[in-house]
Amino acid sequence: MLSSQTTTSSAPPPLPQTVTSDPRHVTMETYWREVRNIEEEEEEEGEEEEDRKSMDEVELEEAWLTEAGLSSLVTGPPSEEAPPPAEALLSTLTRQQAATVRKRLDNYNETLKSRNRQPIRDVRDVFTEPDDDSAEGCPSPSPHHAESPPRYHTTTKTIHRHTHRDGGVFSVPLNSLLDNDRKTFPGVKVPVVFQKLLCILEQTGLQTEGILRVPGSAARLKYLRSELDRCGGGFDWSSVRQVDAAGLLKLFIRELPTPLLTRSHLNTYRCVLGVSSELHQVQALQLLSMLLPAANRDTLRALLVFLRKVVSHQDQNRMSLWNVSMVMAPNLFTCRHRGNRRSVAKQQEEMEEAVGGAHLVRLMITHQDLLWTVPSFLLSQVRQMNQASNQKQFGLTKATRRLLRRKNDKNDRNQITELCAGVIRVHAPLHTKVSMAIQLDGQMRAKDVITRFECDNSSSVQHLYEVGGNICERRLRPDCVLLDVYRVNPHCDWLIKP
Repeated sequence: MLSSQTTTSSAPPPLPQTVTSDPRHVTMETYWREVRNIEEEEEEEGEEEEDRKSMDEVELEEAWLTEAGLSSLVTGPPSEEAPPPAEALLSTLTRQQAATVRKRLDNYNETLKSRNRQPIRDVRDVFTEPDDDSAEGCPSPSPHHAESPPRYHTTTKTIHRHTHRDGGVFSVPLNSLLDNDRKTFPGVKVPVVFQKLLCILEQTGLQTEGILRVPGSAARLKYLRSELDRCGGGFDWSSVRQVDAAGLLKLFIRELPTPLLTRSHLNTYRCVLGVSSELHQVQALQLLSMLLPAANRDTLRALLVFLRKVVSHQDQNRMSLWNVSMVMAPNLFTCRHRGNRRSVAKQQEEMEEAVGGAHLVRLMITHQDLLWTVPSFLLSQVRQMNQASNQKQFGLTKATRRLLRRKNDKNDRNQITELCAGVIRVHAPLHTKVSMAIQLDGQMRAKDVITRFECDNSSSVQHLYEVGGNICERRLRPDCVLLDVYRVNPHCDWLIKP
């Protein structure tokens, strides 16, 4: 599940047996359904990859024969005259040349025959849901039936992946997508296509039973994916339904060239499961989130915010926190399945990986606000390092630093003592009021200061920053108590900006 390797199987894996006393082990059917769905998509991708290889091989052999002056063996003569038999052409060559040509020709014919062989159709593709265009004249289902999950599990097979390419929106690095989006939307931090999919799901799917769990039509998903890759910004989003958006959202995450949680950190996420305390697990996830690239971190944050909204509507959509975690785990972490014939030990290992992956997703959804906050112990270490670095820059001797430290400590104590009667000056260069003197007390929070500047018409969300002193720059949380910040960094400046 957290491995970087994926092994597919032609037959869907049976639900592993319960191997521990954890009650969540008996409710993992949703997880294994998602795994089977992903495996079927990868199998379809493998078949289409073979078709592409066959096409390339046919073209290669045809080009070689044409260049050798034997194009009539593969393309026919330009006139209506019957082509000379292959043996007649080969008789003019040496034995070694004839053997080479015959081998090329046989490979061409066999590859062409294999490529043109009619594939076996899956019965589920015969009865897939028709597209909107083909459904004209048919009575539309009632809203109740439209929101209900299907009786049988359908597949959402995909066309091949265009790995590491810069066109389209699927299988494209996040930074490449953002570079392209910023040409139209400067400053965007999450790919526009990802935001569009989340917006559709939030507007039409939060109350839908089985959102994210129920797959859509395989043919329709393949069509929408190809249209998105082809049209890009000109895509007609009005035709995308919530079940389509859910399938495309998960497909987008899985097909990122670099996993959303990054390939280098996937094993570390797995190690988090070995931490005994859930508190320490959350702290480890908090540190891992700080290591993510900015594009990955912002995209993950947008996803987790949406997943929390899904859980908040569980009374309508029947998607509890654990259900959502099971559905998303195989998409965020590479699942690992080793076929149907497995020992009890292998079954136990698979079950533990499945439960572990869902557990990590559950923690990230539940404690997502902490993931984007620098831990206090780490912030304290940064302040100490900055102070030591500043002292080294001045080249002070140990004795001088000791005297200066005593003087600063005394000044800090005096300033803190007089703080209740003192003020801080907050600067807001983008506002009409460029600065404001504010008296601090034990209840003054960052959001209270921001509120005093909100009389200006600003289109962007404003934040209060702690700048300078023993920190470079830090955005303060809205509920941050400013007196506490002042005590640890009395020489900082206060700045309001987006």
